Amino acid sequence: QVQLVESGGGLVQAGGSLRLSCAASGRIFSIDGMGWYRQGPTNERELVATISNGGSTNYADSVKGRFTISRDNAKNTVYLQMGSVKAEDTAVYYCNMRVQTHWGRARTDYWGQGTQVTVSS
Repeated sequence: QVQLVESGGGLVQAGGSLRLSCAASGRIFSIDGMGWYRQGPTNERELVATISNGGSTNYADSVKGRFTISRDNAKNTVYLQMGSVKAEDTAVYYCNMRVQTHWGRARTDYWGQGTQVTVSS
């Protein structure tokens, strides 16, 4: 089994910065894509940013230029550096990883438990 544990959420003032981390542990052979999603007041989960195992990144238009996703493959960890945060960034943030637990096995999506980010104005 694979576990994803997030950290770094909390309360931040508008215009400030915050860094989220998500570390995977357990039976891991390889990890393909990693990403961050968020669920705000509308309760819809939306993509924030993704990063491939080759380092290619993709961002939601709403966070481009403000957030940066990165990964440390040696640590099975993905990060989200949040900058110039706005009230509308308030949400529960979830990390996602596509993991292959054994060679030759199909990849499976795993999710973190979520971490609350609240931006105060």
